[in-house]
Amino acid sequence: MKEALLWEASGESAGCLLCNHFCVVKRGCRGRCGVRENRDGRLYSLSYGRLAAEGVDPIEKKPFFHFLPSSLSYSISSAGCNFSCGFCQNYMISQSAREGGLISGRKAEPEDVVSAALSCGCSSISYTYTEPTVFFEFALETAMLARKKGLMNNFVTNGYMSGRALEMISPYLDAANVDLKGDDSFYREICGARMGPVVENIGRMKKLGIWVEVTTLLVPGYNDSDEKVRELAGVIRDIDPFIPWHVSRFFPAYRMSGHYPGSVEGLERARKAGFDSGLKYVYAGNVPGSEGENTFCHSCGSLLIKRYGFRVSEKRLRDGMCPACNSPVAGVFKKGREK
Repeated sequence: MKEALLWEASGESAGCLLCNHFCVVKRGCRGRCGVRENRDGRLYSLSYGRLAAEGVDPIEKKPFFHFLPSSLSYSISSAGCNFSCGFCQNYMISQSAREGGLISGRKAEPEDVVSAALSCGCSSISYTYTEPTVFFEFALETAMLARKKGLMNNFVTNGYMSGRALEMISPYLDAANVDLKGDDSFYREICGARMGPVVENIGRMKKLGIWVEVTTLLVPGYNDSDEKVRELAGVIRDIDPFIPWHVSRFFPAYRMSGHYPGSVEGLERARKAGFDSGLKYVYAGNVPGSEGENTFCHSCGSLLIKRYGFRVSEKRLRDGMCPACNSPVAGVFKKGREK
């Protein structure tokens, strides 16, 4: 247990300033994430240094396709989440604390994570699997140490952190893959949140110099209509048409385990809609072997990176440029914060 960052006292209650729920946590209670608790008028992180999951992943699994492609990333998470998505694939660690379960995990210090990442030959640390905002204190300390040791840092996030939290970690955060889950009604009905703060934070990240990619899981009958897909593509384009968009195929899970899976055809329609809306890089996820896994030059159409699943089989970039037409390819292709 560690005293939390970003909160303020309000009588015996604690006002949490970490995410856009801005919970007012009464004495003896927890916030919506299930892992920040008011004890004697002070707010504490209950998940600090308790790793619920960790391992080495290809960066493409996050998914990042324009951030250190074909590199390895040391992935960590703690229990808890500030969303309640009915389709969560990691619900056993993301939702257990919200549903009264124990906050479990292997005890670790930031030094342990950084040392493991270096020994495994990783280029970055990914704060992922659950929402990294809710283990913010541990993520921040780890990211600061990782930067000193030459590692890069990325969040795989729902993008619901407060502006203050984003500004605090931005000097150490190199990349973020943000879920843009649907329109506002989808957020309210399925996730227990709002769309607006997520869109605002994607724009903030770009301004702060953080490399951004966006992922949308297309859930049949909820956010996959042609109209909704075009609206989401337009939201991303209006921030920056060079933001890569990953449209991902849905498979049943958690409270939506009885739902039917998404179709490959629907995914391809969504990918085309993204390009038609003006986005430069649109990818199809959860369809190994699809052409939509590959990176093409936005200018001349040449194949730049060929993938199968999470494996890169060909990489034809030359110093971040297309070798055919010399057009720059948006992304981070070497360590450092050059975008």
